[in-house]
Amino acid sequence: MCWLKTITTPFQNLRAVFFFGLLSTLLACSPEQEPAASMDSTAAPAVTIETGSTSTVGEWGAFAADNGSSKYTNLDQIDASNVAQLEVAWRRPALDAYYTAMNPAQRYTSTWTSAPLVKNGMAYVPNGVGLVEAFNPGNGETIWVQEPVGGAEGLPGANTRGVAYWSEGNDRRILVQRGTYLYALNADTGEAVPGFGEDGRVNLQLMPEGSELFRWGGVPMVVRDVVVIGQSMADTFSNKEAFRGDVHAFDVRTGELRWTYNTIPQDGQFGTASWQDRSWSYTGHSPVWALFSADEELGLIYMPISSSTNDMYGGHRIGDNLFSQSLVAVDAETGERVWHYQTVHHGLWDYDPPAAPILMDITVDGEPIKAVTQLTKQAFAFVFNRETGEPIWEIEEKAVPQSDVPGEVTSPTQPFPSKPAPFDRQGATVENLIDFTPELHAEALQIFNNFVTGPLFTPPSIRSSDPNGTQGTIQLPGSQGGADVQGAAFDPETGYLYIPSITSPFVADIVPGDPEVTNLRYVKGARRWIAGPRGLPLFKPPYGRITAINMNTGEHVWMVPNGDGPTDHPDLVDLNLGKLGVPGRPSPLLTKTLLFLGEGLTRQRPGGRIPADMPVEIATNSGGPMFRAYDKESGDIVWEIELEAGTSGPPISYLYEGEQYILVAIGDREYSPELVAFKLP
Repeated sequence: MCWLKTITTPFQNLRAVFFFGLLSTLLACSPEQEPAASMDSTAAPAVTIETGSTSTVGEWGAFAADNGSSKYTNLDQIDASNVAQLEVAWRRPALDAYYTAMNPAQRYTSTWTSAPLVKNGMAYVPNGVGLVEAFNPGNGETIWVQEPVGGAEGLPGANTRGVAYWSEGNDRRILVQRGTYLYALNADTGEAVPGFGEDGRVNLQLMPEGSELFRWGGVPMVVRDVVVIGQSMADTFSNKEAFRGDVHAFDVRTGELRWTYNTIPQDGQFGTASWQDRSWSYTGHSPVWALFSADEELGLIYMPISSSTNDMYGGHRIGDNLFSQSLVAVDAETGERVWHYQTVHHGLWDYDPPAAPILMDITVDGEPIKAVTQLTKQAFAFVFNRETGEPIWEIEEKAVPQSDVPGEVTSPTQPFPSKPAPFDRQGATVENLIDFTPELHAEALQIFNNFVTGPLFTPPSIRSSDPNGTQGTIQLPGSQGGADVQGAAFDPETGYLYIPSITSPFVADIVPGDPEVTNLRYVKGARRWIAGPRGLPLFKPPYGRITAINMNTGEHVWMVPNGDGPTDHPDLVDLNLGKLGVPGRPSPLLTKTLLFLGEGLTRQRPGGRIPADMPVEIATNSGGPMFRAYDKESGDIVWEIELEAGTSGPPISYLYEGEQYILVAIGDREYSPELVAFKLP
């Protein structure tokens, strides 16, 4: 197999780039020739093993900066005094010219969710079709690109969020999951690593024959000498029988499968007692579709496990259903469970723990604590001792509304943290409806009364076949948060946590299952977002916000709206309401001096579960084109710029040749996605 060799040309002309790359390939590869040696093959051997948890100062060593998912760098060259001088240094498209020359008609993602790594003076990112591209972080020019297996026929693929890095001496590797394979690439050349799996890749299709095809949009995590992989599975099933979303760990050197963690416990394993009538034996799903975190020193991996079959009806799986919707800590070497905590019992709300757990060293009542915080869609921050799983502040089991759906048995209680307080609006209640004017409130109430409503954890309900009957349950937060995959950023120096979140209602309706196509008594209904009167949101703002919490005390410090929101609406324009926030899902970047945050994806056209008559501007996951720097202590905006499209990927920051850069992916269906790099003049 021949892999594309290193591209060192600075040429910008497409023909020149393609010719140089093709010539390099022809000269460097032949059927008999072994892959080229590392560029540092003459250097003295080293013994350091390096992963995303051991980054050099000024690098960005993992998708979220480090394996603790802090999204933090201590770089301070850019600060409040000079941030207004930031300029666009360079731009880089989501698909390198090599691939567009290979297939000029090649389609790729319009919403590029990836974030690069920066290691040893090189940057690495999965492109718009999930192949890795290495580039110069100082000017964005290509160094090498990953050759698709099968050439142009292997080019189509899906975007993934990021890559992982591992090194031992001169052996430096980039790990990436694409499709049904995990690849190990030489970090210097992009060539497949000999001895890793078969031809440098490992087949991830480990489910039994007849199961759905493996897929994942996450990021591999390297912990010590294993690579951990989750998966994304469809959360709509035809029947109650499905396969589990097990977590797998592979040897980082050989690609050998080291262990598998059953996200739904199997015969003889702890947790089966939480599944009545042996429902663990046929219930599926519960994958880690989000992202992992890990403590390299403790040797623990923290897994946010999602919901089991079926999201909104569980009459076939009576019980609490471990380990669905749980944070589980496992031993990195063996995959054995060390501790767990279930954040939702017998889940019916699609309240998966959506973001990577965040590792933080805090001091509570004078006691230093190694903590881990799990954010949830229902706008809670669960905080635990990351060694033992003991809650840092009391978590109370409170009584919640019960289901009247035939066959359903809801949990009588759900866990509510005593600290920190919720960071977004909770409960589809009259008090939470918009009240900008009495007329708007009355119209909102009229819409509201068509649904089952109530406090947090009001169960899904049967949608009436009568147009005048109830149309399901309004959830607030909805199934996209509160918090979501964008997570939060943690400052290890101050102990402050910065959480972007959205106020996003969602209709949870179920309908009787058709016995000709399913053995589930009830299945999901329309599952849609809901608008309020006159094209406005149904509930009070902010619709996108940032909340700062002092994690040493558990107290909120400040909260500000993120974005203007629908202030130019004809019914609001004269009310001087101030910023209302936008419901995008941007990811934060925290530096020693500033908090950087965009507004999330823009111009996402309504479709699917979004009603066709709903304005794009208030639909969940619809942000805006602004990118801002906030003062970390007050939440004040100190700089902002309007980009061509919203931020689609997490911003990062790094040092290259003595200069600090801010780098972020933008794009949407109308603006071709790209990386945009900023630096001082």
